[in-house]
Amino acid sequence: MENTFDYGAIDVIIDEYGAEASSVIAILQGVQEKYRYLPKEIFPYLVKRLGVSEASIYSVATFYENFSLEPKGKYVIKVCDGTACHVRRSIPILERLRSDLKLIGDRKTTEDLNFTVETVSCLGACGLAPVLTVNDKVYPAMTPDKASELLKQLKEELLNA
Repeated sequence: MENTFDYGAIDVIIDEYGAEASSVIAILQGVQEKYRYLPKEIFPYLVKRLGVSEASIYSVATFYENFSLEPKGKYVIKVCDGTACHVRRSIPILERLRSDLKLIGDRKTTEDLNFTVETVSCLGACGLAPVLTVNDKVYPAMTPDKASELLKQLKEELLNA
């Protein structure tokens, strides 16, 4: 375990939800909300605090698609590839975003941890297809060019932050 990790923040989350096995999902959600992913350091710590096996905590973290064991960017972009979005050409949007951000292979997050690009099965906005979200804000009727423009705006926000 690293000494630099702030277990005090984890304690606050555990105290909020209760140090018991039935709180594992809520605690993992709280940790992910704070860090944007589940740092490996939390697993042995949760074992001690909750009295639950590391295997059972890890199985919860890997079972639910919403949890991530890898760091995510400040901006998480989810491109819908459900039926309505797919037939309205969501894949070229995904390809443009990945190209603009220089994401190669199966890499989803930029080196600087500013952007994560993922595909999802459905965002529930089929009438607005093709659609993507940035940190859960919906952007309807996207095109590859609109996606590139959106990236430019997000990068400007980062520079001005």
